[in-house]
Amino acid sequence: MNHPLASLVGPLKYACQRDFAQLGTVRDLRTLMERTLAAAGGVDARALEDLRAALPHVDPPAPPEHRKAALRQVLGALKLSGVALPEELERVVVTGEINAVAARVPRAPERGHVLEGELVPALPRRRMTPPQGMAAPQGNTVPAWRSQDPVSTLGGGAVRSGPAVAPGTVGVGAARGASVQAASAVQPPAMPRVARMDGGSPGRAAAPVLPAGAMSRTSGAAPVRAPGPRTGVGADPRKVALPVGPEAPAPAEKGKRKKKAKAVGAEASRSEAKLLSIAPRSGPLSAPLKTLGKRLGPRLVAVLDKKGLRRTGDILFLLPRCYEDRRRLRTIAELIPGERGVTVGVVKTADFVPGRGGRRMFRAVVGDRSGSIAATYFHAGPWLKSRFSVGKQLVLSGEVRASMNGREMAHPELEPAEDLESTASVHFHRIVPIYPGFERGEQRSFRELAARISEQHAHHLEEPLPADLRRRYHLMGLPDALRFIHFPPEDADLEALDAHQSPAHRRLAFDELFFLQLGMALKRQDVKAEEGIAFNIAPERLEKARGALPFQLTGAQARVVEDLARDMARPEPMSRLVQGDVGSGKTAVALVAALVALQDGYQVAVMAPTEILAEQHERTFRRILEPLGFRVGLVSAAGTAKHKRAVREAVAKGELHLAVGTHALLEGGVSFQKLGLVVIDEQHRFGVLQRQTLMGKGVMPDVLVMTATPIPRTLAMTLYGDLDVSIIDQLPPGRTPITTRVFNNQYRARVYEAVAAELAKGHQAYVVYPLVEESEKLDLEDATQGAEKLQQVFPTARVGLLHGRMKAEEKDAVMEAFREKTLQLLVCTTVVEVGVDVPNASVMVVESAERFGLSQLHQLRGRVGRGAAASYCFLVAGAARSWESTERLGVMERSSDGFVIAEKDLEIRGPGEFLGTRQSGLPELAVANLVRDGDLLSLAQAEARRIMD
Repeated sequence: MNHPLASLVGPLKYACQRDFAQLGTVRDLRTLMERTLAAAGGVDARALEDLRAALPHVDPPAPPEHRKAALRQVLGALKLSGVALPEELERVVVTGEINAVAARVPRAPERGHVLEGELVPALPRRRMTPPQGMAAPQGNTVPAWRSQDPVSTLGGGAVRSGPAVAPGTVGVGAARGASVQAASAVQPPAMPRVARMDGGSPGRAAAPVLPAGAMSRTSGAAPVRAPGPRTGVGADPRKVALPVGPEAPAPAEKGKRKKKAKAVGAEASRSEAKLLSIAPRSGPLSAPLKTLGKRLGPRLVAVLDKKGLRRTGDILFLLPRCYEDRRRLRTIAELIPGERGVTVGVVKTADFVPGRGGRRMFRAVVGDRSGSIAATYFHAGPWLKSRFSVGKQLVLSGEVRASMNGREMAHPELEPAEDLESTASVHFHRIVPIYPGFERGEQRSFRELAARISEQHAHHLEEPLPADLRRRYHLMGLPDALRFIHFPPEDADLEALDAHQSPAHRRLAFDELFFLQLGMALKRQDVKAEEGIAFNIAPERLEKARGALPFQLTGAQARVVEDLARDMARPEPMSRLVQGDVGSGKTAVALVAALVALQDGYQVAVMAPTEILAEQHERTFRRILEPLGFRVGLVSAAGTAKHKRAVREAVAKGELHLAVGTHALLEGGVSFQKLGLVVIDEQHRFGVLQRQTLMGKGVMPDVLVMTATPIPRTLAMTLYGDLDVSIIDQLPPGRTPITTRVFNNQYRARVYEAVAAELAKGHQAYVVYPLVEESEKLDLEDATQGAEKLQQVFPTARVGLLHGRMKAEEKDAVMEAFREKTLQLLVCTTVVEVGVDVPNASVMVVESAERFGLSQLHQLRGRVGRGAAASYCFLVAGAARSWESTERLGVMERSSDGFVIAEKDLEIRGPGEFLGTRQSGLPELAVANLVRDGDLLSLAQAEARRIMD
């Protein structure tokens, strides 16, 4: 582990595992690589060149195929530099076994050839020979080190002749890769079209010939121009000469083009259809739509292509968003205001009419024998008039409402009623599916296509679930379930269909959750199969570790310590998540685990998300461990270069037994002599790669991750199904309950009175603002102005200001003054959200509370109530707030249980919003709902683990 680039192995192992199945969860790899490269000395210059060339392509927004190619280049460079790679990474480098097609990234074009097809960002190419002692692989597998021929991989060669490889094909590990792709519920991206070579000498290519101003089809790419003199092999991509003269675009025009390309790319990304994650990637259903034998209209083809629907199975696995009951269409007179209705009528009149504020609106009157109804469009273009030709029969659906001029539908969805009388029509006399993202004109065409495919091709589906499992849970067969969903029988329950709770929807939801849990079980098994450290947990050692604490463990803490001791005694690596509410004593549990490892001669790394929390941990660990003879140090980005160097050297030599730090622990210059245990606090603040990097600094160390943000059971099973989970569900004695009240802005004076009363008792208070400084875009008070204002409101109190933009030394000084009671009132941002422990603080005031999430409010409230005094949390909110924020604040008033709050937060916001952007490991689920389908998730996890056992 002493090689300066060795710390990259852990993250790369995670990113490349199982056909890159986890690549969608990987972010910020470039940052990690840059840090490592900055500290890398004495490394082969050619390897460094390859690593730097790959940097721009390892993270989004680079397409997945280009990221895979870049990661292969990184692995090749690491091997070239002498890093010892694990067996699974050796296979990727040597044989290109995993998805070999993806490694062919087009290199920078030269004169001599014309490329046709899609253009992708080029990686600089360098001729390489196989590493010494490495034999060329046999068969049609392309070795990653070959770059002399047109199908080179490592150096970035990308041109190949012949047909493109079919999506979904892999090399030797196809069977296992395919199963894990399905199991981990990660949708593999469509393969890019492979560029074709037309004549010329091998290995040389020219700039593609495109119309002037044409954009490459790669999302967000800039216009392609003829290359300058420095675009050949080995050219520095940052120094490519731009054309001069009349063809060179002006800077403003270039900027507009870039913005337009970026917007087009973003729009294309948004329009990608959300397919069911178990859609097959090979077999009969992977055939292109053009092989169906049915002519598709050009307009429908364009819409399908824009949504990424290009294969037969794509149509079958794009599920309806809702259904309309057309078993008996209502007459216009039967439509009820306030309800959604579907009716058929003939267009009587249609024209633009004056609207409010001088704007024009479009109104059409549609009638039948029973009466008439208006179809109103407030934002309309001239195209609408052609949709409402007088005398044309139309199907209207939408919400009916009563107006001064009679009943109307605002912006109804339209569909022609051409085959209304046909009993065989897929559009009438039945429950009709409505598909997401199609205009009503395309709804008909797509519905007909879906009907044809579900009838003629659903039988091609292989049933993935064992028959006994389906019988045990009364699950429909997969082909029958898909036919049912696309065209339900006449007696189907419309309400259950719309709620995605029909037997067919439940079957597909089970499949999604089952394969997700199976992927987790595979990952869990892989970890358990690794050889780890079997710590000595003799009773006297465990008793010594418990006895070092200055207090008695609660029953819940003792139970979790037993879980940890049992895991640490096993020869495989521990991977355990400890959840505990704010103030439940997770740090004490981590201390006991650390002492077990330290007594066995191993080092411990503790990573925290903020400098404030890291310093607090360092003080706590030092106070308890140093009397026992163990040295504790803080690895931080702050301080003098000499001090930082001394700390890092002490860690590397093993003189520092326990190292506490933030992201600084991840840097390439930090290495451990004998790392045995990794503790990650507030794990939701760190990405997967950051955890992998820290783990990679030891030889399969045990890992304990902790969170004080309670995670609902269903989310924990989904995100951490590969981890063992322990919960500390009991608070230490002596903690007083916190009284929480919500106030509107106009009652802020009452809040200040309550704060003044607490300050008069000698207690302290926090006041949290959402902003650091005044914003032109948001009408909110900020912390900087708030501190000045509160100093006037409380003239006898000393007011401090703390926010994330302050230097580390300034933050430390403010927090120390607050701890020492020199400051009575601390005005801050959410920098105090996590881990800050000041027992004398008894009041938390949150300004603009409606702008905070439930979990965040719960964390902030947890900063008080840490002593014996009665404590208060006052949430000051604006009068104009959404129902969601009103609901959140109500939950905070009613409950102080973090798990109850987390479940409610998940219910209000949904899984994606609940996790926020920091967690990217949550899969896209097309049918299953983690809030609604908790029962199915439990069954799926039990079955997946039973099968693995």
